[in-house]
Amino acid sequence: MRHVILGTAGHIDHGKSSIVKALTGTDPDRLKEEKARGITIDLGFAELSYDDGITLGIVDVPGHEKLIKNMLAGAGGIDIVLFVIAADEGIMPQSREHLAICDLLNIKTGLVAVTKLDLVEPDWLDLVTDEIKGFINGTFLEGADIVTVSSKTGDNIELLKQKLHDLAGKVDPKRSKGMFRLPIDRVFTLKGFGTVVTGTALSGRLSADEKVEVQPAGISSKVRGLQTHGKSVEKAEAGQRVAINLQGVEKEDIKRGDVLVPPGRMVPTTAIDAEVELLDGSPDVKSRSQVHLHVGTAETVARIIIYEKDIIRAGDKAFCQFRLQYPVIAMSGDRFVIRRLSPVETIGGGAVLDPSPVKRKRKDGVSDLAVYSDGMLGEKLGEKIRQRGASGMTKELMEGWIDAQQDDIKKEIEVLKKNGAVILLDNVYVHKDLFNVMGDKIDNILEKYHKEKPLEAGMPKEVLRGRLRMDNRMFMSLISRISQVEISGDLVRKKGFEVAMSGADERTKEDILKMLENGGFKPPMKDDLVKELYKKPKEVSDILKLLASEGKAVRVNDSVYLSESYATELIKRVKDFFGSKDEMTVSELRDILGTSRKYALPFLEYLDTSKVTIRAGDVRKPGSK
Repeated sequence: MRHVILGTAGHIDHGKSSIVKALTGTDPDRLKEEKARGITIDLGFAELSYDDGITLGIVDVPGHEKLIKNMLAGAGGIDIVLFVIAADEGIMPQSREHLAICDLLNIKTGLVAVTKLDLVEPDWLDLVTDEIKGFINGTFLEGADIVTVSSKTGDNIELLKQKLHDLAGKVDPKRSKGMFRLPIDRVFTLKGFGTVVTGTALSGRLSADEKVEVQPAGISSKVRGLQTHGKSVEKAEAGQRVAINLQGVEKEDIKRGDVLVPPGRMVPTTAIDAEVELLDGSPDVKSRSQVHLHVGTAETVARIIIYEKDIIRAGDKAFCQFRLQYPVIAMSGDRFVIRRLSPVETIGGGAVLDPSPVKRKRKDGVSDLAVYSDGMLGEKLGEKIRQRGASGMTKELMEGWIDAQQDDIKKEIEVLKKNGAVILLDNVYVHKDLFNVMGDKIDNILEKYHKEKPLEAGMPKEVLRGRLRMDNRMFMSLISRISQVEISGDLVRKKGFEVAMSGADERTKEDILKMLENGGFKPPMKDDLVKELYKKPKEVSDILKLLASEGKAVRVNDSVYLSESYATELIKRVKDFFGSKDEMTVSELRDILGTSRKYALPFLEYLDTSKVTIRAGDVRKPGSK
């Protein structure tokens, strides 16, 4: 099977819906208002199948100027355009706007159907045909077939079918191995089934019972059933018109413009870096002006920030950022169209370069955008990973960031890994430059810390991680690979750093250690040491921490420290006790140590934390260590 999407385009009342009905036998006008007024108001759908397995999913769009936003919602994902021009009227305003939109969306191929053949004389038809050739010159339809037809009499309908078949056979297939993505263009409910969404599958495959997300609404769901043009199927794939029955979702929670994707792949955005091009004859666009932005089936008002210049003129291109009124879902490589805020008219469009852009000032360099615009896939991925810094990117986020085959993404990442450009840390890819950047940052943090606290053997890992604002697993993976630091237990220090103590500090250290040893299981508390040694609290605290880092003392809590020998003896006596009993009270610990309740309580809390004991109400039981 080969699935291709055909879209109609053209001015109102030029016979788009009639020609779809003549080709397929299906009237794409489904609304009562459409049938009553004889014009297409919203998107319509039909199917044209051929004996060799080629299937055309047809999207019929409205032609009225006030319904262009509906037309744009159906134009995404179109492979072939059936451009319709009525023989009795020729080229009209929406003919021009629809052709410009198709060009901006980078649709590659199509043909022109001149309808209402039965209403004109041959000489007039020749004039219209010549006018059309000039009209499509310089566009993607230049050189395309022009087929004259009559939906009323059936003249040349079979010829048109054959021409469309021939075009469909040459269309590059959509990315069936990409991530499944379906911009939603219709939402409704069916009695006994619930909420159903429809759209054109842009990439990937989807099966019944698969988990999905509706973004940017952030709704998790499951596929209850799938249909293509009214037929139930087990799987849907890129290039098909698909109706999806969603589990546990209310119709009111979803709207046209939302996107159906696998879980954890795509993140809503309110800013998009892009390359925009204005149409010839369009008005100038100033930086910070507002426009209507259409991407996929979504539409929102956006403020355009133009990089490196203040204005874009007709026919010019520029890098820019769109700051959106409402969040959308987009990928690098998606096409978009912009329209004036007022009066509403199509003025340009282009390609999304980065749907999750970095913060920058308008005058900042945009070398990254040049890579996203013209670089190879591997270069684009490498640049985006570099930009993400310590956050890095998972394979799943890459699949949701750029419109590419999953196999191609995997292949390019392996090349980047092999070349040393990116490194895999805890299932997250980070750029090699991160190690230099983070190394310098950590070096500066530790340098300052060592100066402020020269008697401490290092900075606690958690304090450093908090300064860096990193996930713990990523932090540990990163820190272990940075050559400028060394790790000792729960402390991190600059490589080669040693505590520099004065003679007075050395004597204080010896005095404290001796006092702890002499105190046994009734050691002097920190406040006692301060008074007896006539030292400042910070000096005593720093030396106690140093003794703990050297393994000569053990911190019970902030006020109580034990010498290393008595800490070892404490654990031994407790384990000996549990050799004959299953439970220990505070009084029993006090008695076996020959200490007081003042010390027994913090000792037990220390033992609990060390997993030597487990608290069970008012007693302790043996722990795992």
